[in-house]
Formats: sequence, C-alpha cells, structure tokens
Amino acid sequence: MKRTLSLIFALSFSVLFVHAQDIKVEPPFWYAKMPTEKLQISLHGEELALWRVSVNTPGITLVNQLAGDSENYLFINLTISPDVAPGKIDIDLRKGKKHKKISYELKERSIDSNRNLGFSSEDVIYLLMPDRFANGNPENDTIEGMLEPARRDDPSGRHGGDLKGVQEQLDYIKELGMTAVWLTPVFENDQTPEYKGYHGYAATDMYKVDRRFGSNEEFVAFVQACHDKGLKVIMDMIHNHIGDQHWWMKDLPFKNWVHDQSVYGNTSYRGSVASDPYASKYDEDKLIKGWFVNEMPDLDQRNPVLADYLIQNTLWWIEYSGVDGIRMDTYVYPYKEYMARWAKEVIEAYPNFNIVGESWVENVASESYWQEDKAGEDDGYNSHLPSVTDFQIHFAVRDAFNSDFGWESGIMKLYYALSQDRLYSDPMKNVIFLDNHDIGRIFSTLGENPDNLKMAYAYLLTTRGIPQVYYGTELAFKQGPGEWGDGAKRAEMPGGWAGDERSVFTKEGRTAAENDMFDYVKKITNWRKSSKAIHEGKLLHFLPTDNVYVYFRYTDNERVMVIMNMNDKPMTISRKKHIEMLRGFSAAEDVMNGASIDISKDFQVPAKRTTVLQFK
Repeated sequence: MKRTLSLIFALSFSVLFVHAQDIKVEPPFWYAKMPTEKLQISLHGEELALWRVSVNTPGITLVNQLAGDSENYLFINLTISPDVAPGKIDIDLRKGKKHKKISYELKERSIDSNRNLGFSSEDVIYLLMPDRFANGNPENDTIEGMLEPARRDDPSGRHGGDLKGVQEQLDYIKELGMTAVWLTPVFENDQTPEYKGYHGYAATDMYKVDRRFGSNEEFVAFVQACHDKGLKVIMDMIHNHIGDQHWWMKDLPFKNWVHDQSVYGNTSYRGSVASDPYASKYDEDKLIKGWFVNEMPDLDQRNPVLADYLIQNTLWWIEYSGVDGIRMDTYVYPYKEYMARWAKEVIEAYPNFNIVGESWVENVASESYWQEDKAGEDDGYNSHLPSVTDFQIHFAVRDAFNSDFGWESGIMKLYYALSQDRLYSDPMKNVIFLDNHDIGRIFSTLGENPDNLKMAYAYLLTTRGIPQVYYGTELAFKQGPGEWGDGAKRAEMPGGWAGDERSVFTKEGRTAAENDMFDYVKKITNWRKSSKAIHEGKLLHFLPTDNVYVYFRYTDNERVMVIMNMNDKPMTISRKKHIEMLRGFSAAEDVMNGASIDISKDFQVPAKRTTVLQFK
C-alpha cells in the first residue's frame, strides 16, 4: 500500500512540477558584490506573465515582478546585499499547482587588477573589423542554422574573419606600437544575407558573441590575451537600435520598446539637431525616433524596463569580459537623458573605466555639447560622457590637404579646429582619427600620396587627444572597388586567410611601399609611448603662414616641436618668431631619424613632411 501511495505521489508531483529549461534567462548569470545592488532578471517563456515569483535566499529581496505586454515575459527586480556570497539562488515560479524552479548563479568577481583600466591620451587605439582582419577558424565561417553564409567574393558580404584570427595577430598590432584594440561589435548579428550584417551593428542577441566570430568564452580569452601583451580592449556597443531579426522582434516584451517606423520613418542622420536650441519637434522626432535603416528597429529607452535591461547588459559585459572601455555607436541618436544615465551609472560602477561616444556632427559646438561637465549649456544638460569622437579633426585633416581658400591655405583648418577647444570640457579626452570603418580610406582621401599620409599621421599622433588608427592605414590601404561603398572601406588584410598569396603580417609579405609606411607608423607610434609632453602636455600653436603650421606640446620637463610643411620645397623656420618656446634651447633631435638639429638660429625643414623635434 505504501509503495502504491508513493508511486501516485511521484506521478502527481511530476505533473505539477514543470522544468525551467524552456525559459530564456537574461542576464544568464550575475556576480556577487557588484557595484550596484539592483538586478533585473528577464524571463521569456510560454505564458510566464501568469506565474508568480518568490525568492527565499537570505540577503536577496524581491522588489517586484512585472509582466510585459506579451504574456510570455516576466521581469523580476531584486536587490542583492553586498553580504551575499557567490552561489546559487533558487527562483521559484508558481501558477496554481504548477511549479517551476530556476537555479540562478551569482559568480565570484575577478580580482585581477589588469582589467577595466580605461583608456587615455597615453594610448593609441587600433580599430579593426574582426570579419575583415584574419580568419583563425575556417570551421565557423558558415554556421548551419544562421542566416548568412560566408561570401568572400562579395565586398559587402561576410568574409569569415574571427576572434581567433585577430588573437593570432596581436604581435603585429603590438609591434606597430598600438596600446589598445577596438573591435567593431562582436554581438550576434543573425541577419539575412541581403542585409549583410558582418559589421556587427544589428544585434540579434545582446548576450551572445556571434558564433561566426567565436564564443563568449573565446571573447573573454581574447581580452585576456590582449591584457597579457599589454594591450587594452575597447568594446563597441549600440543602444540606439537592434537588428530586425533580433529574437525580441518575434515577440516584443513591450509594444513601446521600438519606435513605430510607420509614423517616424527613418532618421535624418543630422546629429546636430539633438543639441540645437531651436530644433523643431518634427526634426527631433525624426532624429531620435526614426529608424537608422529599415533593418534596424529603433529602441525607445524611455521604457524603464528596457533602460534597465540595456544598462545592466553593459555592466554584465564589463564584469564578465574585463574590457577596458566602450565605444558607444550612434551616441546622439537615442534619448539624451537615457544616454546620460547610462554613462553616469557605468562610470560610477567602474571609476577607472572610459567611454567614447560616437558623435558624428558637423561642427565643434555640436561636438562639445556631448562631453561631460560642459559649462554654459542653457538647457542644463550633462552627458556624463568622458570622451567624444572628434570628427572635427577628421574634417580638418581632410580639408587641409584638399582645399585652397585663396588668401589662406587649407592647413588653416587644423588651426581653426583647435582654436575652438575652449568649447570642450577636456579636449585631451577626445578620440581623434583620420578615418574609420564608416569613412573613405584616408590614403585615398589624401590623393594616395604617401607623403600626405605620413604628414597626417604624424599630426594625429602629436596633437592633443587620444589617437585612433584604422587597420590598414599602416599599409596605406586604398579605397577599394565599389567607389565609396562600405565594402570598399573594409578590405581584408592579405595573409589573414589560408591560401592568400602573401601576408602583410610579415615584412617579407609586404611590398616595398607597404614596408615604408609600416616602418614610419611603427617608429613614431612607439616613440609616442615615452613622451609625457604628448600624453599630458599643453599645446601652443602659431598661425600657419606660407603653408607651414608649427605647434608645441610641452610640460615643465619636456618639449616637442611639430612643423607641418605642406610645400613642395624646404622651408626656413624662424627662431625669432618661435622664441617664446625656443628660448633656452639650442639643439633638438628629429624623432624619426635621430638627427641633431641646430635651433640656435633659423633652420630648415624638408618639403612635404611633418617634422617632429624633441628638445634636448
């Protein structure tokens, strides 16, 4: 009789107890003793909105549970005491007699001090696209069940580069003198072949690395490998939009998580509207609520559950991977109040961390608006964003080599850009660049003239700010076929794929012209590592005259003189004109060739060269 009752009880319990393997849980785990006590857990599964939650772990309080507009979502808000140790939390869900249990893990935080270090003007950032850099694992080029296969013959298709490939070439990046690596997004982008999502900016799962790049674990290993070689890692994120194949789009948690494209259409791409005191409501809505492209649903961060989800996702990746900084894509397109909250909470949680926001706008005033602690803003806005992408420096370099304004040369654009630095709260924190993955290759922009590229590169590494170098610049990559389309800007690195005829990762595999540019970049980039005047010094410049621009970087103990001679002939530099910075010095060293230069009197500099002199 006892055996029969036991069997009946067991059968009845198996009917009542429902296993939780069919529930998608985000974040997949969390950490004990995090900088924030708040934790929002998102649960997705059939009719979960009808279930009730309880948590009975000491030190953990269930604040509330929220059902989504979809009955398949449940959001659990917890507070976790700093006293709670790493381990498992049992989350119980009940609906009538049915019972589900989720065993949720709080992991132990890393004690490694060589992580989450931030980046600064001491660094030179190397920007690369994993899909186009190197293919370390051909087995993951095309994944069964994922929508887009590898198509190397298509300039805008997926080519198969991955994390393993990049990791195998870290010595190449290190040799160049780079100190940080910025990868375009590694999130899953399971988009259709027609969309071409190799670039990573259309996330379909924000908690997964795209399997064609590798795994979450491989990304963590990549970050550790970079740290072991003294390289920092900057992670690219996007909170303005997702991909239209994101798993949310099949079952939106809340109807207002995504702006209605039928009402707002696509964005105007005019970022200056966000800081314009006279902007119309129509233009504001077009910028903020319009979709970036048809395949990128635009997120509405005013929904508090979505805002918490996105901020928490950021904190999870920082803690999980150990990355040192974040580059936030399309920073001026979302609601600026949300972006300020996001930046503030991230920096408060990780004080040594750094963030650069992509602020692609048309002028210095619009650019400076987005940097933290900006004084004099009538609207009282503080972005809490440490660093902005300084597009004004890119525009100035482009125009310096390609414009003639009659009575003054294009090089004045460099002077004009820096002369407005008072508008920034800290221009030394600006990330400066010649080009990137969205802009035409700088070598082609500068007329495919190696002298022009060397001049521009030396300027980039000696002016104020944090230099970012786009992969291939060190090899004078040209704009590829397809005129100015995206694929033409994002060529493969020869030698990154098995069977390539040559490898630019070796001296023997590079052409004479490539080695010449590589050696130039390597020399000046490695020199920059030791220059306190460049890292933290003040800047003083002189009005360009006769197509020559002179500026100094200096501290109390070190002084560097930079002379950009745009002319096709040598030019004489007046000691008298520059005496306020030359007084007390009679000799300087050319950092590129080690030559001693007599500056006790007027001296000459070569044609079409940026001469960098370090004072003795």
